[in-house]
Amino acid sequence: MGTAVVVFTRDLRVHDNPVLDAAVHEADEVVPLFVRDDRIAALRYNRPNRAAFLSESLADLDRALKHRGGHLVNRAGDVAAEVARVARQVRATSVHISADYSRYAVAREHRLREALGDVELRTHHGHVLAPPGAIRTGSGEAFSVFSPYHRKWLEHPLRRVAAAPTRIKVPDIAAGDLPTRRMICAGPTSPDLVRGGETEARRRAKRWLESNVADYDDDHDAVARDNTSRLSPYLHFGCISPVELVARADRRKAGVDAFVRQLCWRDFYHQVLADNPAVAEQDWRTKHDHWNDDDESYQAWKDGRTGYPLVDAGMRQLRQEGWMHNRARLVTASFLTKHLYIDWRLGAAHFFDLLLDGDIANNSLNWQWVAGTGTDSRPNRMFNPTLQQERYDPDLQYVKKYVEEFGTDAYPEPIVDHKQAVAAFRAARGKGD
Repeated sequence: MGTAVVVFTRDLRVHDNPVLDAAVHEADEVVPLFVRDDRIAALRYNRPNRAAFLSESLADLDRALKHRGGHLVNRAGDVAAEVARVARQVRATSVHISADYSRYAVAREHRLREALGDVELRTHHGHVLAPPGAIRTGSGEAFSVFSPYHRKWLEHPLRRVAAAPTRIKVPDIAAGDLPTRRMICAGPTSPDLVRGGETEARRRAKRWLESNVADYDDDHDAVARDNTSRLSPYLHFGCISPVELVARADRRKAGVDAFVRQLCWRDFYHQVLADNPAVAEQDWRTKHDHWNDDDESYQAWKDGRTGYPLVDAGMRQLRQEGWMHNRARLVTASFLTKHLYIDWRLGAAHFFDLLLDGDIANNSLNWQWVAGTGTDSRPNRMFNPTLQQERYDPDLQYVKKYVEEFGTDAYPEPIVDHKQAVAAFRAARGKGD
């Protein structure tokens, strides 16, 4: 049966991993390989918070493989060249990798196929529930509106959940050093990051699905209670499988359908990105905006010193934890793009700098949804940050947790008047809803 190479990218788990499952079942020996990609290291996307999470996830993956008789093999450099070198060294008959859908990932796969020559490269869809292209409109195009996509998505059959392998035999090959956080990306991290890895992901998922999901539909927007799964970083790095999450969720429980709907949004944005990779940096539906060039206001927004408590609390949570509650993400993004009329790309870049779950598809397209250049059917809607705070944090628990000087003379006055901002935005965009 020969030897297979498994290239780990954003699928850092042993449970329900189609890449690992296929290799173990068709080969006598398997090389579990991670390549620290020098090309990604040179991009702005590589940031300390995600580097810390990634290094912990790789260490956890290595422990899981050792528990099964194997270990993680580590290399650094150009992914295509390093994978091809390992494949030649062990005389691999096949190489397995998880499909990914960004422009960078597609180009990486193309280079890898060329570098491998006669060695078979097999891709497996383990990052989403419904791969891009699996769900199409009647005319065969990608969906541009979420609701009809969601209806068809619910009818799409789930692939089977793959069991974790019991034994993994690795051929004689040097393991190499596990990448440390500083090897991946040096620099300071947020002080309150969650721990990465499959072990932590499965612990959190079990606890949440058993104890918290029932209330999700009712209070997932309550920023102080924060009854969200907080699984997004683990989904981004593939420390837990979305297919297994849906399979394990008891659909009879209240809240489960609302949670599954969020996983559908994730798939929806991946199919939008796969159909049009340029949306990572370009307007999906341009409004021909002439964005404000206002460095001072942009910095105040990043620092959480806008004078709007919910906005400031969200931005400080991001800086402190490398994560932000989804309702706060909507409000902070709306404030930047519509109250300050600053380019959504600047907001997305700052989120990418800090978010553990910073995902090209979800981050860029959620920003575009809020900015009104994406898939939102009401592109000119504005979130009133004061009303949002009164509705979702009426007792100011969330605000006071992250904005220590709130209610004192040290807290700034609003940097923009809400009514004036609404009028200015509507004038810039023309009449809108």
